[in-house]
Amino acid sequence: MDVKIINKSSNDLPKYETTASAGLDVRASLSEPYTLQPMERTLVKTGLFLEIPEGYEAQVRPRSGLAIKKGITVLNSPGTIDADYRGEVGVILVNLSQDPFVIEDGDRIAQLVFAQVEQAKWISTDKLSDTSRGEGGFGSTGKK
Repeated sequence: MDVKIINKSSNDLPKYETTASAGLDVRASLSEPYTLQPMERTLVKTGLFLEIPEGYEAQVRPRSGLAIKKGITVLNSPGTIDADYRGEVGVILVNLSQDPFVIEDGDRIAQLVFAQVEQAKWISTDKLSDTSRGEGGFGSTGKK
């Protein structure tokens, strides 16, 4: 799959860190450092603009190292970048720790994972098929 990209940041293009990586690391594009306070959220720009082929999306996901070491995660994870979006890629970060966290230009803040998608077609009906689970909801398949 080919994805067109415009990079208006001072950073290199996102890349896969290993040959088997599913996600590409995305970096912050900032004119000055930003301190994310505990329980604060902010939109961090990346300087990247994408043209994703129809039938695909880019998922914005947290970096596990930031989450476990610093308590920093992507708030709407996974965020979706639709194939018809042409604006700058932004990442909504939240600081779930008790300590301020400084974001600097070039910091790896999230990862992008590309996935194929299909659009659903609704079929109106008066009855759904029966299953062993039925209407069991949250926690209904766990230990009793």
